[in-house]
Amino acid sequence: MQAYLAPAWLKGGGHMETIFPKFIKSPAVAFRRELLPDSTGLAQVAYDFVDSPRSDTPLVVLFHGLEGNSNSHYAQALMALVRQKQWQGVVVHYRGCGGVVNLSDKAYHSGDSLECAWVLKTLANRYPERQRFAMGVSLGGNVLAKYLGESQEAALIDAAAVVSAPLDLVSASGALEHGLSRTLYAPYFLRTLLPKVKQEQGLKPNPALDWPKLYASRSLKDFDNYYTAPVHGFADADEYYQRSSAKPLLKQIQRPTLIINAQNDPFMPAAALPTAADVSEQVRLYQPKQGGHVGFVSGKFPGHLHWLPHTVLTFFSEQA
Repeated sequence: MQAYLAPAWLKGGGHMETIFPKFIKSPAVAFRRELLPDSTGLAQVAYDFVDSPRSDTPLVVLFHGLEGNSNSHYAQALMALVRQKQWQGVVVHYRGCGGVVNLSDKAYHSGDSLECAWVLKTLANRYPERQRFAMGVSLGGNVLAKYLGESQEAALIDAAAVVSAPLDLVSASGALEHGLSRTLYAPYFLRTLLPKVKQEQGLKPNPALDWPKLYASRSLKDFDNYYTAPVHGFADADEYYQRSSAKPLLKQIQRPTLIINAQNDPFMPAAALPTAADVSEQVRLYQPKQGGHVGFVSGKFPGHLHWLPHTVLTFFSEQA
């Protein structure tokens, strides 16, 4: 594996390394979209495919992060390389993401490994002859890691990569509740999360929710307390974080898995990152000092995002 080093010109630490990649211009990847049923049977979700001209190449599945989609910088960078290698790729959206209205009584959350299992079963049925690899980013990385720990030998993929995942959701929430992280990231996510729930409330009002408090959310923990937790059967945000964290399950993973976390990730304190004692022999940890949250910019100004997809697909190629 080529070691990651942030470029000397990218100053500002973990926050700048997190935010700057969103402004890097890359050639856009065109997708073929299919709408397929979710696990509840009440909603359809978007699967955005990069098709291969060959039938003997692997399938790479991407589970995006909170409020992400196939246009997210990491999705475009990964699928551009998948296309270049003539592999098959798909970005799987969560309910309500990718511009598709959620008609289910559930949304999505960091611990929804049942939906992950449903997606991977759907793709295994469609591509039984292909090797299947999965990459999960941020929220999607925690979901994927939790699925792998729960499924063990029954996991429906051959290898996985977990990138910038908040594997200890209690610690991650604490980091996002204070200082510059609260100022920068909560408004960014809430500007799309709150309009979504307002739209859903108009379609199927949920009398169990405290809508005034939900609409008044000023942090992600507020949102999780008044929406994510009650909608998905948790008593409150704290129980949601405790029960959904993948870190306690990493010892049970039985598929080759690469877990990448930068030590300066604003979403996940370095002290809470997993150590070798926390994981199974199938897990490889890589924790560079820099990289931010799903950043990993490289090269001369204005930089590029090649390091992460090349690292992940090289790891998958080693398992092929």
